[in-house]
Amino acid sequence: MTRHVRVAIIGAGFAGVGMACQLVRHGIDDFLVVERAADVGGTWRDNTYPGAACDIRSDLYSFSFAPNPDWEHSYGRQPEILDYLRRVATAYELYDRILFGNELERAEWIEAERVWRVQTSKQTFTADVLVSGAGPLIDPVWPSIPGLHTFRGPAFHSAHWNHLLDLRTKRIGVIGTGASAIQFVPELQKVAGNVTVFQRSAPWIVPRNDHHTSALRRRVFRRIPALQSASRRLVFAQAETRFAGFRSRAVGAAFQAFAARFLASQVADPDLRAALTPDFRIGCKRILISSDYYRALTQPNVDLATSAITRVEGNDVVTADGVRRTFDVLIAATGFNATHPPVAAHIVGRYGETLAEKWEPHMNALRGTTVADFPNLFLLVGPNTVLGHNSIVYMIEAQIDYVLMALNGMTELGARSLEPTPDAQASYNRRVQSSLRRSVWSTGGCTSYYLDEGGRNTTLWPHRAAAFKRALHHFDPAEYDIVR
Repeated sequence: MTRHVRVAIIGAGFAGVGMACQLVRHGIDDFLVVERAADVGGTWRDNTYPGAACDIRSDLYSFSFAPNPDWEHSYGRQPEILDYLRRVATAYELYDRILFGNELERAEWIEAERVWRVQTSKQTFTADVLVSGAGPLIDPVWPSIPGLHTFRGPAFHSAHWNHLLDLRTKRIGVIGTGASAIQFVPELQKVAGNVTVFQRSAPWIVPRNDHHTSALRRRVFRRIPALQSASRRLVFAQAETRFAGFRSRAVGAAFQAFAARFLASQVADPDLRAALTPDFRIGCKRILISSDYYRALTQPNVDLATSAITRVEGNDVVTADGVRRTFDVLIAATGFNATHPPVAAHIVGRYGETLAEKWEPHMNALRGTTVADFPNLFLLVGPNTVLGHNSIVYMIEAQIDYVLMALNGMTELGARSLEPTPDAQASYNRRVQSSLRRSVWSTGGCTSYYLDEGGRNTTLWPHRAAAFKRALHHFDPAEYDIVR
């Protein structure tokens, strides 16, 4: 007999773990978590490159219901973030509820039975409700470069770091200058013979100002949780003020001038400084945070290449300016495809259409969480829920609260299924897109991973984080088609 549960959760990263914890906290024990790996952690389990750390203050990068007084840095490092998630999963006794080593193959809505049939690489079960906690930062994207996969030396993506490879004295080519590259390039510079960074477009970078937290602070936060809560609220408010730079040209210009002064203070060479100066408004692409990336680029064993790569031949990388460079190792720091979440290809709705197909040409959802024709499906970190200025954990918690309200609403209404009406979903997304069209992400003069192939921003929330929580503070049955 096929096993049946009330709720199935996909993924055991921040979103999946947070959802599972809140189900436990609210007395809902009938759930399973599907996880393809052997442990919790999601992106913080997979991304283990040197220097991996969060670019949001540690105070905000934890669940509000499970504060961590023991952060050792003002910006959490990958190992301590992973340890935090493991501790939370242990505290809420989640490990026995997680199906580790189970790759999701297909989750299909069975209309006649009003259930989701979840098929993994190892088993099949059904669930009344499906919650996807699988974010977009799962499967890395390789650049499309002729000959790249015939490179004669070791080549790997930063999301799958090869820790067995000794990089000391090696000639290393780094393709990309995104959030991961600016963290690991300074670490490579310390050990490599030479590092060449291939830059397609320069990012705006501001100083991290990271520091170790004091033992006194950690001790006080452990003894007086209210003080840690107050600190969290203060840091959140400070982060919210940065949003003004995305909406106001004057504030954005001041912030851009600050970033330009930081660059000038770090890079004396005028030619290198010019190459590192973006040609678009700050905020148009993700603003990166680092206090040592620029310094690394000024070291004698680091070069910056700004001509486009045309092909890879043997151990050589050839650029459009005709220069041929020889490398022992290539590392791609080219990120992920945020506008095409991989999980969408595995979720099948009422009419046999995958979520990926439903989202052609643009992905969208009601309040970033539910999708018409996909009953009892809830998405965490769904369309237009990502931030450029504050903590994604805050957004995840807002969505989890919304899912809990929906589950309670189903119980109170005696509903077997619910899904957003097409009108409610379309109306919500018109409002979101209208706000985005006036933002720096649409008018800042750049292309970015925020935008899909059609130029629509389907990833970012266009307002302050607190506004998203307000948008999800109430579950309105009138926005849904409900089957009892």
